[in-house]
Amino acid sequence: MRYLNFISDGDQLHQRWRPLMSYVTDVPAASPGIARDHFLHRLSVETDCSDVAATLRGGKPDFVLLHVVGSPDAYERRHVPGALHLPHHEISAERMAEWPAGTLFVVYCAGPHCNGADRAAFKLASLGLPVKIMIGGISGWQDEELPFASGREPGALRA
Repeated sequence: MRYLNFISDGDQLHQRWRPLMSYVTDVPAASPGIARDHFLHRLSVETDCSDVAATLRGGKPDFVLLHVVGSPDAYERRHVPGALHLPHHEISAERMAEWPAGTLFVVYCAGPHCNGADRAAFKLASLGLPVKIMIGGISGWQDEELPFASGREPGALRA
């Protein structure tokens, strides 16, 4: 059986018909330079639950963590320790002026099924503010078996 495949001669992809050997290799891997740039870009806009937890445990986070979805009641029931509740629809220039210029905001939502973190990150970036999304959100935090805080206060992650 023949399948349309792609071959690379550097930066160009060309189509050709050949037997399909693998769904993994039917499109060739990017060059190391392209891959490096791609992953650097992702790391510049994303962080993960483990990195956030390690920084919070250190006691001196260099970012503001924002829980950007749900009602105040949902936040009180369960949130990442250290997170402030600021729903994405409440993000504005006036509200964000509470923090010094250059503050890095890390935003999270319920998980991969939720776009609240994307909405918040878009708004923050549109305001000219540095932002990263904590990939995984609450679901990822739970999957990592990290502790949650409850109540109105942000709480803290213990070392």
